[in-house]
Amino acid sequence: MDKKNFLFELGVEEIPAAYIAGAIKTIKDHFEINLKKANLEYDELQLFSSPRRFAIKITSLQSQQKDEVIQRVGPTKEMAYTADGKLTNAALGFLRGAGAEESDIIIKQTPKGDKIAIKKEIRGKSATSILVNLIKEAINGIKFQKSMKWGSSKLSFARPIRWILALFDDDIIELEYENITSNNITYGNRFQKLDNPIDINSIDEYERKLADVFVIPNRDKRKEIIKKQMGELFINSDEKVIENNKLLETVTDLVEFPTAVIADFHEKYLKLPQKVVTLTLSEHQKYFSINNKDGKLSNKFLFISNGDPQFSSLIKLGNEKVITARLEDAEFFYKEDTAQPFEAFVPKLSEVTFQQKLGSVLEKTERFKQITRFIGDEVKLEENIKKYSLDGANLCKADLVTLMLGEKEFTKLQGYIGHQYALKSGVNKETALVIEEHYMNGDNAMSLAGSVVAIADKIDTICGIIGVDMIPTGSKDPFALRRAANGVVQIISNNKFELDIHKLIDVSFELLKDRLDKPENNKEVVYDFFKQRVNWLLKQKQIDYDIIESVMHIDHSNIPDLINRAEALQGLKKQEDFIKLVLGFKRVSNIIADEKPTLIVNKEMLTERMEQELYAQYLELDEEIKELLPKKNYKKILEILVNYGSTIDKFFDEVLVNVEDVKIKQNRYNILFCIRELFLQVADLSKLVVEG
Repeated sequence: MDKKNFLFELGVEEIPAAYIAGAIKTIKDHFEINLKKANLEYDELQLFSSPRRFAIKITSLQSQQKDEVIQRVGPTKEMAYTADGKLTNAALGFLRGAGAEESDIIIKQTPKGDKIAIKKEIRGKSATSILVNLIKEAINGIKFQKSMKWGSSKLSFARPIRWILALFDDDIIELEYENITSNNITYGNRFQKLDNPIDINSIDEYERKLADVFVIPNRDKRKEIIKKQMGELFINSDEKVIENNKLLETVTDLVEFPTAVIADFHEKYLKLPQKVVTLTLSEHQKYFSINNKDGKLSNKFLFISNGDPQFSSLIKLGNEKVITARLEDAEFFYKEDTAQPFEAFVPKLSEVTFQQKLGSVLEKTERFKQITRFIGDEVKLEENIKKYSLDGANLCKADLVTLMLGEKEFTKLQGYIGHQYALKSGVNKETALVIEEHYMNGDNAMSLAGSVVAIADKIDTICGIIGVDMIPTGSKDPFALRRAANGVVQIISNNKFELDIHKLIDVSFELLKDRLDKPENNKEVVYDFFKQRVNWLLKQKQIDYDIIESVMHIDHSNIPDLINRAEALQGLKKQEDFIKLVLGFKRVSNIIADEKPTLIVNKEMLTERMEQELYAQYLELDEEIKELLPKKNYKKILEILVNYGSTIDKFFDEVLVNVEDVKIKQNRYNILFCIRELFLQVADLSKLVVEG
């Protein structure tokens, strides 16, 4: 069958870089799915994208669908026709489903009698006719976070659509979309001229002709060019571009013909906190920062130009002017903010609302300072660390009312700005570090003081927001409570804090009682919320789902203890003796599942040797485990229980539990109840899934 190459390009005004990846994936998925549905085979699908174009090239695409013969058998002749020869509802339904008419009906003989059937030949459609619809549907399917309308168009798109190029080999696929007629014309880089049309007479010349007019439509090639240029600029230099893969991806989508250029700014701006400079460069201007030979931030930067390489020097001056204005603003904010002690910003937090019902940020600060004190006492922090945490808690929100953050230019630097301002103001480094760390979630190394304040701040937020009925549902979590709770359990785990989560929640609700409609409103919801987060944490630690179920029946409020038990079980799970123990415990649990628990055993009624031995060993184990439990030596406890497993097996082999004598039977049940309670101090082994 004849095969041809296909090229579709959608030309637009400059699309924001963040929108491009999603749009081009939508186009790719649309063509892959629908060409498969249409039974049109092809060899390869290739994507192109830039700020001004989305394109797809498909090689060796079938030019025509294969003809198809549809054969279907319907109801019996008797069921298909009424007595007067008219079609019944059953027959009409069959025809509708087959897309056929009454004239298409034939009678087919089958082992079950004559049935109506249809045999219909469907001519395959041309790929061109199918592609016309696919192109229009592909454009309609592209969705953006923000869209616009222009002129009289009813179409909503990120930016105005300017042209459609559609070719099947050398032929134009004729279509019209929103008053734009398809053709074989694309457009080159605007730095040559605003209207820069290029005829594409053959699909094979698409990339070459665009390169001639300073457009590299292949995104991967464009990215490699950028990386190569950046490397070549520093071959014989002690300086080095600070790696920023996220920025590299962004600038790749910002330009059509990249040229890497080195520029600089005045050295005086290096006195600003380093992240203020690097954020100004990377986030605001999409420039790369450069380190000098000592590994310190240089006053040079690198940008990727989309302009004429011949005028890079002039373009460089324009970029230097822009960055100077940005850094001048930052310098002004910095000087104004640091003209007063950092602590002076704390009272101003009363003017910032945390949440309407929960009061100001200053009130929140006062609450989590008390929680910080409680945690410090619970986990027995050294006095100096307690002081760092309390002083840090007092200061950690103060940077929210500085000019640097208040002007919305550097909101991503919350905590970091406070850290730097505190140091500038003479605050000791341990306390200053707390200010930055309290926003962390335990995925980076944190100081003890910072960890405590991070927990305190997050628990106040979680209890407060859920306490005023703003409970996360589905994808709605405006205060990022799940992330905050994940942070709490992660930090507790990292530091092995012996901290009762329920007790922590109770303290937080006590401090919130004057702010809630009911003093303990939704406290149980918060308990359950954290139970889910603890479950998440165990999964993150690669603990099997059945082991998680087996340990969560015990109070899950002590996270390090829970993890210790889970990891001890995980280590033994596949050992043969442990599997036998689990099976034995399941047998114990099953026999007494419907019985009322009683832990009183009458020794005088133990008549069988194995039940005497079973109970005697139980008493010894009970004493051993009582000594080991406070030390949380679960590995040793489980090893002891594994050895006991063979005794349980022998008991069931030699002793009949369900005897006719009710008292003896109950006494044997009581031994099993005692054994189950012994095991449950570590885990519910009946929850484990093992072979056997």
